[in-house]
Amino acid sequence: MDLQRLASTLEASLDPAQNKQAESAILNEQTKPGFSLLLLQIVASDAYGSTARLASALYFKNYIRRNWTDEDGNYKLPENEVVSIKRELIGLMISVPANIQYQLGDAVGVIADSDFWRRWDTLVDDLVSRLTPDNAQVNNGVLQVAHSIFKRWRPLYRSDELFTEINHVLGKFGEPFVQLLGNTDQLIEQNKNNKQLLSQYFSTMNLTTKLLYDLSVQDLPPIFEDNMQSVTSLLHRYLVYDNHLLHSGSDNEAGPLEFVKTGIFEVLTLYTQKYEDAFGPFVEQFIGSSWNLLTTVGLDTKNDILVSKALQFLTSVTRMSQHARAFNSEDIMSQVIERVVLPNLSLRDSDMETFEDEPIEFIRRDLEGSDSDTRRRAATDFLQQLLAQFQKLVTDVVLRYVNHYLSHYSRNPSANWKSKDTAVYLYSSIAAKGAVTASQGVKSVNELVNVLEFFQANVAKDLMSDSDVEPILRVDAIKYLYVFRSQITREQWRDAFPLVVKHLGSSDYVVYTYAAIAVERVLALTDISKQPVISPADMKPLSAQLLQHLFQLIESSPEAAKLQENEFLMRCVMRVLIVIRDGVLPVADDVLAHFVKVTQIISPNPANPRFYYYHFEALGAFIRFAAPSQPERIENGLYPVFGNILQNDVQEYVPYVFQLFAALLEANPSRNLTTYYMSLIQPILSPELWASKGNIPALVRLLSSMMTRGASQVAENNQLESILAIFQSLISTKANEVYGFELLESIVANSAPPTIERYFVTILQLLFTRLQSSKTDAFTSRFVRFYHLISARVESGLGADWFVAYANQVQEGIYVQLYLSIILPDSQKLVRPLDRKIAVISLCKSLTDSVAFAEKYKKGWGYSCEALLKLLENPPILAITDETIIDNDVDDMSFGVGFTQLQTIKRPARDYWPEVTDVKSWVGRQLQDANARQGGKIKSFAEERLAQSPQALQLLSTYMNR
Repeated sequence: MDLQRLASTLEASLDPAQNKQAESAILNEQTKPGFSLLLLQIVASDAYGSTARLASALYFKNYIRRNWTDEDGNYKLPENEVVSIKRELIGLMISVPANIQYQLGDAVGVIADSDFWRRWDTLVDDLVSRLTPDNAQVNNGVLQVAHSIFKRWRPLYRSDELFTEINHVLGKFGEPFVQLLGNTDQLIEQNKNNKQLLSQYFSTMNLTTKLLYDLSVQDLPPIFEDNMQSVTSLLHRYLVYDNHLLHSGSDNEAGPLEFVKTGIFEVLTLYTQKYEDAFGPFVEQFIGSSWNLLTTVGLDTKNDILVSKALQFLTSVTRMSQHARAFNSEDIMSQVIERVVLPNLSLRDSDMETFEDEPIEFIRRDLEGSDSDTRRRAATDFLQQLLAQFQKLVTDVVLRYVNHYLSHYSRNPSANWKSKDTAVYLYSSIAAKGAVTASQGVKSVNELVNVLEFFQANVAKDLMSDSDVEPILRVDAIKYLYVFRSQITREQWRDAFPLVVKHLGSSDYVVYTYAAIAVERVLALTDISKQPVISPADMKPLSAQLLQHLFQLIESSPEAAKLQENEFLMRCVMRVLIVIRDGVLPVADDVLAHFVKVTQIISPNPANPRFYYYHFEALGAFIRFAAPSQPERIENGLYPVFGNILQNDVQEYVPYVFQLFAALLEANPSRNLTTYYMSLIQPILSPELWASKGNIPALVRLLSSMMTRGASQVAENNQLESILAIFQSLISTKANEVYGFELLESIVANSAPPTIERYFVTILQLLFTRLQSSKTDAFTSRFVRFYHLISARVESGLGADWFVAYANQVQEGIYVQLYLSIILPDSQKLVRPLDRKIAVISLCKSLTDSVAFAEKYKKGWGYSCEALLKLLENPPILAITDETIIDNDVDDMSFGVGFTQLQTIKRPARDYWPEVTDVKSWVGRQLQDANARQGGKIKSFAEERLAQSPQALQLLSTYMNR
């Protein structure tokens, strides 16, 4: 494919109508050498048009993300291609338009994650050499590259390696950066009447504030500390700077001034929180300027992030008692509430427009962690910090305003409803102490107020009334219950819960969504004794109608993207199914039909990762609780839609579907492998499926479940070698070695010894090679568990002697080396109770049933006995089976084409010996029985082989004499 055709194909990949065909063509091209360099050629040339260049940059970014290095950090591309990319990328990024720069910047970040700085130690010198005294376009490109790399430091934990990298950068970049700050300041002044140049230099200033944050985020660089006077002077100058040429001309879109000031506030907040000793003397001037900004800036949407960052700065300042003292008077506090807090808490016209026109956006801003950059959230945080410093003063002043707004509302409720909204929000802000937690809402409240009394007097009527109530007041009432849910008793919830459920029937999008949010969280709420506040028995009579209504709301739009918009509804479906468990059986057919319909609609267009995550979690809960009773009906309903997803390679859904296939199989009470699953085996052995790392955990689970039921059929169909080839591939990488062992265990545990004997020497050669050349703690631990699993399965025809025989076929005498240097010492490091239990059973059976240990490895018998006794000092205590389903926090999850564990069908660790519940008693019985069976040999061995360890001999005797 020539460059022109490739560019056209890349452009077509952005068109939903042509995407699949274009992606397929590009996939064929990317296997050819030098593909990444072709993409960069298209990006670099004006001949291909802006859309094709952007598409090429996007594809380059994703291609680099997938193909730069493997899990062990080795380059996947040819060395010459790697060198060329590094050589060309920086210069190219500097020369292209901003929208392409961002995409290439992400690619630079990916490369830097792997290579910077030790494998790309020329990068900083390259960047510094490209900086110019006055060419803003070039400088901005350089700074954008630098920010792409240095921003990686923001979330990282401190480490020697990290500080070595930062010092490497500061040693080369620090001085030129400080000079650039000063130069940019001068150029802005010189060009204050030239809009074009002024805008370019302000873009430079915006990037320098970002880099100032990046370079300071871990520790205060000495060069900044030495120049603190000039740096803070410059920051203050641009915090109060104004020039009409930089005004955005829009009420909604922030401009250069807002961007720079926002960045400055982020730096100020960082310095206040972390570097008070160095920055403290300069804080005062910024407090006054922040106050002036907050009391003069307008309510336009374009200022929202700026205002929130200014409030965050004041919040950080207020944490320091020497600065907080300035607010410690009723008069000053009243001014703060009236001039700063209230204007940013009160609803604006733009908020109501969002409420009506983009309701899901309103909900996300108002409810979730992302709202930290909203005015309301930032004003609330500021107010709560003041409350922490001066609880009684703030409470008294705020309650005065709350009563004022409630009084204003009561004079004309239909006209003054915004006053009530402000009152409720303001009251909630001072009633809550600490953050609102995901599981329990507010856990601690201000003891100077009574949240339940306020609810009953002022809020409950908006929840109970059937007459016209402003929708946002209903939302306030539901949200109040949601926020303070853990302060409400089980008895009180019995009265309140039906009122919340009732509002799922509202015609207003925000009202019924908030109702779904509250219902879901209350159903997940437990009391101090871990008992649900709303019991399954209370829920079951409501569940059929509730599920039907939730699905109707979800399916109200037949368009895929619109249907997936509201993840809160699907999360509520999931929670109802988790709570009622087998209570879904009476309506299983209807629920199944809804799941099939939703899956069919969303299959062609995975638009909202949170929605489809909750969709598949809900489907997992349905399978878990309904499939054991109705396996064929549910399987027949789901097979076609699941098969369609696999056939069309909907990559976002495939890992979920494999997990659900495994869950369906495991839920079926029949112990056989059906014809349908037998037909799946060959397709899922396809190398293309295993090439996607997101598929691997789910495929391993599915194959393992298949082996549990159909190992003999797999062997008869000559498919075992293909599965073992997958095992070989998995254990070759650190990222997948654990999955390799899971697959191997399923083969060994479910196959007859003659079936695996022909492959076992090769299996051991692979394992021993990894142990010798590149073992990891995880690999060693899984190998030790694998050994014990075989050693313990004497009754299945395996056992320690079986392992010894095959190990010594690999290399004579290697077993003794492995046993003494790895297996015995690392058995004590096993952490999981089931792993320790397997080790106990294995060691015990080595003492009682192994001919090799009885006759050949006499010292090994003693060592094994001592290891067993050590494990029994801290015996594995197996957890009581817990049916609780642990929530994933979607805010901490990175969705994409990867693996996300479905918690509703998470497979518990397998206990191969469930009948062994008290391992100490079991060991005692095993030793006694073997000793009797073998005419006292076990006791004789112990006396002979533990002669040098009298304590061990005495302890063993206590087990044998129980």
